[in-house]
Amino acid sequence: MLQRPRRGDPVWIWVLHGWEVFSWGLIALVTLITMLGGTPTDRKLWILALTAVLALCYVRVRRHPGDRLPGGYGYLAVLVLVLGPLSYLGDGFGVFYAVTLAQFIVFADSPRGAILSSGLGALAITVGGSLREGGRGEVFLTNTISSLGVWAVAVVMALLTPRALAQRDERAALRAELKSTQAELAEVYQRQGAAEERERLAREIHDTLAQGFASIIVLAEAARSQLAVDVDRSAQQLQSIEQTARENLAEARVLVGAAPSSGVAPGSVAATLRRTLDRFTEDTGLDVTADLADIACDRPTRIALLRCTQESLANIRKHAAATTVGVVLAHGPDTVELEITDDGRGFVVEDSRGFGLDGMRKRLAEFGGGLTVTSSLGDGTRILATIPLAPDGQV
Repeated sequence: MLQRPRRGDPVWIWVLHGWEVFSWGLIALVTLITMLGGTPTDRKLWILALTAVLALCYVRVRRHPGDRLPGGYGYLAVLVLVLGPLSYLGDGFGVFYAVTLAQFIVFADSPRGAILSSGLGALAITVGGSLREGGRGEVFLTNTISSLGVWAVAVVMALLTPRALAQRDERAALRAELKSTQAELAEVYQRQGAAEERERLAREIHDTLAQGFASIIVLAEAARSQLAVDVDRSAQQLQSIEQTARENLAEARVLVGAAPSSGVAPGSVAATLRRTLDRFTEDTGLDVTADLADIACDRPTRIALLRCTQESLANIRKHAAATTVGVVLAHGPDTVELEITDDGRGFVVEDSRGFGLDGMRKRLAEFGGGLTVTSSLGDGTRILATIPLAPDGQV
């Protein structure tokens, strides 16, 4: 038995159930007209009784579709048994068969069941109507042809319904699959977002806190080794340790959301880099030459250039054993370029797997820029970071 249609069901299912409901309106109307007409009283009572039995069975099945009795086929059996006597008792009651065609489809659970039960209904009205008209052979033939025509419509309806149901089930499956896919995509995006956030935090920690702690360790070792021979130098290094620790604390507050913005001080990118280079010279004693153009850029770009500078200087301090460092910030044809060179021991670029260089590349890639690393053993290192210029010439 077909359940009540739901949103998204094919039009054919809605038509069947609409026809089913409409059929009871016609049955009630024809019965009312018969009760008010000139049909003999005894026939009226039989017609009213048969119609009432059919209606009660219908209500029972619709309210309790899961019950085995009467069930869908039980109701169709009652319908067939009622159609025959009705077509015998009243003129025009044979039309009930055409009116109730949709019920044969709705209450059967298979096309074969619908075709068979509707065929029995056609037989019932043919016999009942023919007996009412005298039972002659030509009457049986005429009524049979008429009933077969209506039954053919029922057969077509029974064959169309499984396709409509299959379409409904396919749509339901597609909706379920779409919902599942959307849930999976949401989970993937959530995991991807969490991974990207972890990577961003790792890069920020490496470029800020980790570099700061490395500087503190180097300065502390230097201060301890020179404490007995150069007190002033040790005091200066201790002051640098304190300043670096404060800066690390500020950066840590930014990373955990306790501060509104990065610890990068406001001002031009040249001024920001100059402060960093001065600190580097003060902490390491290396000779640093800088040619820094006053380039207008937004805060995220300034931070990216600063982090690249900090990472490069940290690598020089830890690995290069350099004596001089050169930093150039300049306009290219369509980019801003940051070049950092040293005369240290160099390295084989292809063998480098450091987190710092990868972090610099990813950070620059967020702005559409790139990183070029040139180095060889004994020949120092050149780092070139580029970020595209906006159409108005700003970064």
